[in-house]
This record gives sequence, structure tokens and C-alpha cells, in this order.
Amino acid sequence: MNDSIEQLGQHALQNTGVILAIETSCDETSVAVIQDGRKILSNVISSQIETHQLFGGVVPEIASRKHVEVITIIIEGALNQSGLALKDVSAVAVTQGPGLVGALLVGIVAAKSLSMALNVPLIGTHHIAGHIYANQLVHELTYPCLTLVVSGGHTELVLLEREGHFKIIGRTRDDAVGEAYDKVARALKLPYPGGPHIDRLAHEAEGAIPLPRAWLEADSYDFSFSGIKSAVLSSINQATMKGEAVQAAQLALGFQESVIDVLVTKAVRAVREFGATQLLLCGGVAANRGLRAALAARCEEEQIPLLIPPLTLCTDNAAMIGAAAHLKWQRREYSSLDLKADPSLSLEEWSVSQPVTL
Repeated sequence: MNDSIEQLGQHALQNTGVILAIETSCDETSVAVIQDGRKILSNVISSQIETHQLFGGVVPEIASRKHVEVITIIIEGALNQSGLALKDVSAVAVTQGPGLVGALLVGIVAAKSLSMALNVPLIGTHHIAGHIYANQLVHELTYPCLTLVVSGGHTELVLLEREGHFKIIGRTRDDAVGEAYDKVARALKLPYPGGPHIDRLAHEAEGAIPLPRAWLEADSYDFSFSGIKSAVLSSINQATMKGEAVQAAQLALGFQESVIDVLVTKAVRAVREFGATQLLLCGGVAANRGLRAALAARCEEEQIPLLIPPLTLCTDNAAMIGAAAHLKWQRREYSSLDLKADPSLSLEEWSVSQPVTL
């Protein structure tokens, strides 16, 4: 009788979809256990920031080696924290791309090994789809909705006309916003990663040094941040040549105001043009206090529902990968064991098919 109850319990877990997810796209090693695409049973993250701070940025080879060192420990920790065992896992998800190829490979090899050993499906998952669906771990999504993706490697406006179907309507033409933050921080001699330090300085400033905005063509939803970065460097050089102190806080505020103005204005305009019911913010830069506050204020003024995940789900983590992978799991869209790391994986091509097969 006890065996029958245990089997029923196992069957219930399988039906709701217990996904063990692995994220190793850059400099965080993370493993999570997600149930039904929404419930976080565990989400363990090992950061490499202290290591890469010594070099002023992420060193790909070092990142890969660090992933190798901790991946099995993080998998074990995530399972222990979830209260489940390997036999309870319905599928294994892993970030297939985009990201650093060496780092991605570590996660993919681990995921393939688990998939083969447990005889469960393997689901290669798009990193940005994960950032987007991190919102679904804490909010109810309605469609169509629009997502503003802001991270170290990506700045995009993505329209979701239906669940799991992604259409990019705008992207950066040069630096991603997080990359621009890091470059400006480096010019101001601030530690890596630069984003939080720029944000902190901006909040301490009593006034801003005015800097230009790159609006591009009137109807464009694309972004460009190389010009604003150059304007900051020019201001620093002018102060140096005059023998004046660099006004770091005022420059940080001017830079942040310029970036946020463009991001918020284009996102709100896109919501109106495409008839989106919600605006989602996601990606590592979604942790920026200035951006969160400005977007919240503008959306309240425009009466646009705004969804922002908590800070713990903004930066790279495996819970978001499990949430996105659930879209594929419920449609039985699995990956084969010859899955390869794809640093330039297309978000639009990764979109799920319709309808859901139960």
C-alpha cells in the first residue's frame, strides 16, 4: 500500500513537470528545481564576480573553469534544497545560448549526462526567453505583452503576441545597455561590475551634466549607446585637459538619465503601437533603481500595467531557465542529445509552437 502511494506521488510530480534547470551562460553557475513552470523549489547560484573583478571584466576561460569546479556541487545543493530526489525529475533544462561558448558547454555536458542517466527529456533553452519568463514566476502574464530586455549583452524590445512566441521589434545597434554602463564605470575608475556603482553615484549627485540622447530614426525602436559613452569620455577628457576634477557623480547621473529616457520612451511608445496589455522589464539591468523608478512612474502616468521580477530573479539564474523550459516541456518539444552550444541562438527561432499538447 505504501508503495502504491509513493508511486501516485511520483506520478503527480511528473504530471506537473518537475524541471531541473542549469544556467552557465556567463559568470554565474546556477541550478534550480522548478515545478509546473511557476513554483521555485530551489534556486542555487554561485557567482564569480570576485574572481573577475581582478581583471575588470569576465574572462571567458576562467569562467568556464569555475563552472567545471562547482557544477556538480550546485546540482547537489539545488536538489537538497528542493526536498526532491533525482528520480522525481521530469526533464532537464539547460541554457543553450546565447552566452560564452565555453561556459555554455559546461552546463550542456552536465545536462546531457543527467538526461541520459535519468532517461528524461533534455530541453535546450534560450537565455533571454528565461529572463522574460522570470516574470511568470511571480506574476500572471497576459497577451499580447511587450518586454524590455536590458542586460550586459542584450538590449531589446520583444513583443509576445501569445505564450512563448517572441518577435523582436527593436534592438541595440552597438553596445548593450549593461555593456555601456560597464564601459562608463571603467572610464570613471569604478569597480566591476559598473552598473550598480553608476546607479549609486547617480542617486548621490545633486545635479546632472547634460548628455545627448540617441533617438535614431523617428519610427525606430532600435537603440544606440555608443554615442552617450563617447560623450562621457569626452567630458572626462575635457576636465583632465583643463586640470579640473572629474565630476563623477554628475556624469553618472547625466549618463543614467540619458539612457533611461530613451529606454522608457521607446518602451511606452511600443506598448501603445502594438496594443500590449502589459510591459515587462527583465535582465540584469532591471535591478537598476533609477530605471525601475522611472519606468514605474511613467507606466503609472500612462496607466500601463508594469511587471518587474524581484532583484534575485533579474540577474542570471536557473529558475528563469526552468520557467522558460516549461513552455517547451508542456508541448513535448524536446532537444536531442546532439544539442550544441549556440552563442548566437535566435530568440525568434526558439519560439514554441502552438497549441499546447497535454
